[in-house]
Parts: sequence; structure tokens; C-alpha cells
Amino acid sequence: MSYIFEIRRKDPGLGGIKLWHMYKRSFTGNKPMGRDRFEALIDRYGLKVRKRLRKPRTTDSRHGLPVYPNLIKEFIPTAPNQLWVSDITYIPIWLNETQYSFCYLSMILDAYTEEIVGWAIGPTLDTEYPIRALQMALERIKDKDNLSLIHHSDRGLQYASVRYVELLQKYGIRISMTEDGNPKENPQAERINNTMKNELLKGMRFTSLAEVIEAVAPAVTFYNEERPHMSIDMMTPKEAAACTGELKKHWTSYREMHIKEKQKKTFIGNARENITFLLHNP
Repeated sequence: MSYIFEIRRKDPGLGGIKLWHMYKRSFTGNKPMGRDRFEALIDRYGLKVRKRLRKPRTTDSRHGLPVYPNLIKEFIPTAPNQLWVSDITYIPIWLNETQYSFCYLSMILDAYTEEIVGWAIGPTLDTEYPIRALQMALERIKDKDNLSLIHHSDRGLQYASVRYVELLQKYGIRISMTEDGNPKENPQAERINNTMKNELLKGMRFTSLAEVIEAVAPAVTFYNEERPHMSIDMMTPKEAAACTGELKKHWTSYREMHIKEKQKKTFIGNARENITFLLHNP
């Protein structure tokens, strides 16, 4: 036990098997105990390192439903409700000290304001919950008949489903999807997933779906109304919702730099062609 405590002080997360191999090397010739007895000793004194949670798969793109091209490769929103990004993430629910299940959080983020405009939590990956998030986002808009909006997501079954697509099409919302599983094709959705789980809900341990919903609701309110954001000039998303035009970022977006440089070259090229045409056609 003294040896185990000594090693764990140096490496608190070292697993039992590696610890046993170290123990065997250190106690060679002194009748070291076998692996099963060693593991039983660790278990008896509550020294097991909790195993990492298995990560559930939230995206199933093997569905055969129609998918859509990525419309936002060179798109930068300049006002609210021009681009929404959506994704689903998982949150563990602990049944006891060692067993757990998952619930699933669907969120829709306004890419210009960084505001969480819709969210829903469900015990399964059923399409019903992303639809609830989308309905919440749509309820915030008064004039739904004059939308110029792109909805961007992965190619998961939920977003390609007939019900979800029909709801988008009902309001003339253009559908955009990632072309592969690369997180860089939907980076803002990935960031808000990380912010929610590893910042806003950090250290919280849930034992029921109701507890998750109770925690997420105020977390969304805090994120939207109080938390400053480096992507929108240290404003809150609620404050950014009253703005239009380019917002200052307190970090460098190489994606936007690339898009702007490409747009600049295209503009200059078109201008030169127009000048050449006018010179030859006075």
C-alpha cells in the first residue's frame, strides 16, 4: 500500500495494470503478488481510477436521406439571423458510482451574435429534440416571412430527416451541411458544445434528466446575457444581437482572413475586366 500511495502521488491517474507492472519490477525477488490479488487490493481500498466515459456517437450519416452542400465555406455573416449552426452533444447521467447513461443536448447558435437561440434536451437521439430546439429558435423571430437565413449542421440523421428539412423549408431557410466528419466544417457548434460542458457545467454531476435541464436553462441565460465573448468585441450575445456589420474579434480568425483576401482578389479581378471592357467598347 505504501508503494501504491507513493506512485499515485507522482501520477494520480495511473491505471491499475500499469501500476501492477511497476510494482512487479520494483519487487522482483520479493515474491510480488499476482495481478488479480493486486487489483483486489486496489479495489478494497477504493483506489481505482475511474475509467474514462465511453463517448456515444451522436452523428449517424449512414441514412440514405438527401443531404445538402456546404454553403458557408466562404460566408461571413454581418447581422443576426443570417447563419445558424447546430449540433448535438452528450451529457452523462450517473445511475450510481460506476454506472451511467447519457442524455443529449441539441443547440442552435447564431453565428453572428454567438447567441444560443434554441436548445432542447432529450433522453435519446430522436429527431424530436433537435426539432424542439429549432422551434425555440424560430419563435424568437417576429417576421418569419422575410428570412434570409442559412441553417448549417452535420449530415446526421436528425438534420436530414423529413420533419426537420420540411420545417426549414417552410420558412425558406437554406440548408447547409458539412461534407465530411471534419469538425472544422462546423467549428462554432463544436466550440459551444465545449463551452457548455467544460465551462458552464464544469464539475457538475447529474443523476437525472431533470437535473440536467435545471442546470442548462440558467447556463444558457448566463451565456447569452452576461458572459462577454472575444469573438464579438467582448460584448454579450444579447448585446451583439442589436448590432450589424463586422464585429471586432479579440483573436485572429484565419478562416475569415482567407475569405476576405479571396473576395478582395475576386473584386479586383472583376473591376479589371469591367475596365478592359469599357476601354474596348467606348
